[in-house]
Amino acid sequence: MTRSLRVAIVGAGPAGIYAGNILNRQATEAGAEVAIDLFESLPAPYGLIRYGVAPDHPRIKGIVKSLHEMLDAGTIRLIGNVEVGKDITVDELRERYDAIIFATGALKDAPLNIPGIDLPGSYGAADFVAWYDGHPDVPREWPLEAQSIAVIGNGNVALDVARVLAKHPRDILSTDVPANVVAGLEASPVTDVHVFGRRGPGHVKFTPIELRELGEVPDVDVVVYDDDFERAANDPHAEALFASNNQVKVMTRTLNGWRKPADHDYTASRRLHLHFLHTPVEVLGSEAVEAVRFERTRPVGDGSVEGTGEFVEVPVQAVYRAVGYASSPIDGLPFDERAAVVPNAGGRVTDAAGAHLPGVYATGWIKRGPVGLIGHTKGDALETITNLMADAAAGALPAPLVDAAGGAEVFELLEEREVAFTTWQGWLALDAHERELGETFEAPEHYAGVVRERVKVVPRDEQVEISRSAALALS
Repeated sequence: MTRSLRVAIVGAGPAGIYAGNILNRQATEAGAEVAIDLFESLPAPYGLIRYGVAPDHPRIKGIVKSLHEMLDAGTIRLIGNVEVGKDITVDELRERYDAIIFATGALKDAPLNIPGIDLPGSYGAADFVAWYDGHPDVPREWPLEAQSIAVIGNGNVALDVARVLAKHPRDILSTDVPANVVAGLEASPVTDVHVFGRRGPGHVKFTPIELRELGEVPDVDVVVYDDDFERAANDPHAEALFASNNQVKVMTRTLNGWRKPADHDYTASRRLHLHFLHTPVEVLGSEAVEAVRFERTRPVGDGSVEGTGEFVEVPVQAVYRAVGYASSPIDGLPFDERAAVVPNAGGRVTDAAGAHLPGVYATGWIKRGPVGLIGHTKGDALETITNLMADAAAGALPAPLVDAAGGAEVFELLEEREVAFTTWQGWLALDAHERELGETFEAPEHYAGVVRERVKVVPRDEQVEISRSAALALS
C-alpha cells in the first residue's frame, strides 16, 4: 500500500461500526493510515440496535456500550442525517473516497403472499417494531384495537412483537420506550396473543434467552398445546437436533415445562399462546381481519414439513407477519431484487456481468441477507475488510478524483446543499438529553416507583436540533 486511504461506510448500525473498527485495526497493523467516514440516514447511530430490537432486552445495553466505545475512540467520523443516494450520490462518494462499504441492513418486512394479507388489521412486524422503538420516520400512532392477535413467524422478532403486545405497559416503562408508545399500549384491549410456526417445537428459530423471557412477563400466562408436541413426537430430525445442539435442548425443555394438564386454570389477565405445525394459507375477513386459516403440517424427517390437508381457523382481529426482513435498493448501486441483497463476492460488490466494481464493498444483511446474530455480523465485516485491504495492497483501489481537503470537503458539500448533518458530538448531546429526560421522569400514580434510565426522543427534527445545537456550542 503506497498511500493513505479514505473510506466511506454507509450505515451506522453494528455492521457498519464493526467494519470501521476492523478496518482501522487492520490498517494500523499494516502500518497504513486510514480516514473513515461513517454515513447514517438517521440523526443517531446504532441502527437496528436502537430501532429494531425490543427495548426490554437488557443485554442490548452491553452491545450499545461496545459500539459506543468504538465510535468514541475518535478513529471513525460519524456523519448522521444524510441519506446516500439522495443527499449525496453513490458516484459522488466514489469520487471522494478510495473505497465505500455499504452496511445499510434490512429494514422492511419480507412479504407473506397469501390471500387477505392486505386486509385492514394486517401489519408487518418491522413496521410495528419501528413504532415501538420510536423510529422518527414512522407514524406516532398505532391501531392497538384487537383483543386476539396472531403473530406469524417463529424467530426472535416474532417473540419480541408478541411479548410487547402482551406485556402490561408498567412492565416496559423502565426502558427507553417513547411516551406515545406507552400511551398506545395502555389503551390496548388485548387478552390473547397467538404465535404460529410452520415447523415443530424442535425447530424454532428463537434463542434460549428470548424464549425464557416469555415465562418471566408479569401477569401473562404462556400456553402451549399437547397436540402440537404429539404431532412432532416422531420427527427424527428434531431428535437429532436435540442430541447435538445444546440450545435446542434448553428450548425444548423450556417449552415442555410450559405444558399443563387439560384442566389447568390459567389465572393471568393475558395469555401468550405458542402454536406449532401451522402454515398460514389465508387471512379471513370482509372489511378487516376476522380470522386466519392455517393448514396443519407434519414433519417429513429432513427438517421440513408438508401439508396434511387439515385446516383450522383461528379468530383474531389483527395479524402481524414476522417472516423475515428484506433490504432495499440504493440509487446508483447494483441490487438483486430476488435475493434482496447487493450482489457481491466476499463483500466485493459486483455488476450485472459479475465483475467487481472497484472500491465498492458490502457487509452485514445487505451483503448476505437478514440471517444471523451479532457474531455473524463481525465475521461478515472481517471478510469484507480483509478483501478491501488486499485490494488496497494490490493497488486495485481507484484514487479519489476530488481533493478531500483534510476531510472538510464533504462537510462543505453538505452545507452547500443545506443538509442538516449530525456528528458524534451531536449524538453525545442527544444521548445526554435522553438520559436527563429519564432522570427527571415523574411517574404517574398508577406507575409509582418506576424509574427510567432514559426517554427516547422520537421526532427527527427534534433530534437534529438537539444534536446540531450542541455541535455549534462546541465549535
